[in-house]
Order: sequence, then structure tokens, then C-alpha cells
Amino acid sequence: MQSGVMAALELFHFPFDPGSRAARLALGEARLEWTETLVRPWEPDCVLGQFNPSGMPPVLRVTDTGKPLILCEAPAILGWLEDAQKAPLLLPADLSERAEARRLTGWFDRRFMDEVNAVLLHERMEKPLLRLGPPEARALREGRDALKGHLAMMEALLNERDWLTGRRMSQADLVAGAHISILDYFGEVSWKAWPGLKTWYMRLKSRPSFRPLLADRFQGLAPVAHYADLDF
Repeated sequence: MQSGVMAALELFHFPFDPGSRAARLALGEARLEWTETLVRPWEPDCVLGQFNPSGMPPVLRVTDTGKPLILCEAPAILGWLEDAQKAPLLLPADLSERAEARRLTGWFDRRFMDEVNAVLLHERMEKPLLRLGPPEARALREGRDALKGHLAMMEALLNERDWLTGRRMSQADLVAGAHISILDYFGEVSWKAWPGLKTWYMRLKSRPSFRPLLADRFQGLAPVAHYADLDF
């Protein structure tokens, strides 16, 4: 960190929340040591309510001296990590690429979340957790159709760029990877249809920061066979 003081970091997160995964990836890329507390945000007594009025993960508690700093949700955590560095970490130095990284990060946090995750992850993940019954075929079709549109957009970008925003990896790649990795766990990504995207994802999941995510397991459901394979 810029101050030279090593703060104690504790991340409260749910492993299959995209924002939580993005925070874990960013902390890994910053090469910081941190402890974790797993949370179940849908439970009424979840500890997140003590820190974040929205009750949403992730939350990073930074304890240095004095009152702890509480950072609520991925944008605040990623922004704090970037501001704490002496040199650019996850936002490129190039201004146009930096703007593109912010645009794509916002895209995934809003459009992708609303059109894809709110449908597919609700059907595949939230319903089993909350015991709301089996997935609905119509909703799955709608979510998968929306996913194809987003993957096509990413494929087009990666046909022209080394990473989503340009010449170097940025926070947009981590945020996108956080979303895609959860869908991949549930077998929702048809990689054969997206060769450029597959190459990008293989590079991303080969990074040391990504490997802890590949060990995550959802209760009662094993991942697709290739989930933890770096070369699939």
C-alpha cells in the first residue's frame, strides 16, 4: 500500500456472488494477504447487515489503526485497491483504455446482471438455495438468449484486442471473469461457439488470483467437468 503500513484485511463474501468473486480476484492481483468470512446474505441474521445497509456482499473490513474502514460492495473495494497503489493496478494508464474499462465494468454490473444473472442465476442457484422449486424452462430460454448476446459482444471485442479493454488486463476482465466463471460452473457457456472468448478465459483462469475460485463448490451440485481445467 502507498503508506507502507500493512493493514489487516477481512473479506465478507459469498463464493457464488459475482461481486464477491471480483473482489477476491482484485485482492489476488494486488498480492495482498487477507482473511475471509463466508456469508449467506439471504439469511435474516447475516452479519453483513452490521456493515452494509443493503445487506449485499462483498464487504472488506480494513483494520490499520483507529476505527476500521468498511468498504461495501465490489466498486468501492476495487476503487480503494486502485487508489492505494503507487502505479496503475487494474485501470490502464492509457486514458482511452481506462475509460473503456470503466464502461465495461458498468456494463457487467448493470446490463449483464439484469439481463443474464437475474434470470439464469435465479433459476439455477437462488431457487435451490431458497427452496423455490425447480427452474422454469421459459426463464432459462430467455436467460440463455440474453447470455448469447453478451458473449457475442465480448467475442467481437476480443477479436480486436488482447484483453477486453485493449493491450493489458484491467478490472473489466476481472469483473467479466467473475460473472462468466459462475455461469461456467453451471454449464451455461457453450465455449465451442466463442473461440476468442475461450482463449481469453483460459488466460484469465490460469492466473494465480483465479485459482481459489476454481476450488469453490456449490452445495449439492458439482461443477461441469472442465470447470477447474486450465486448458479445456
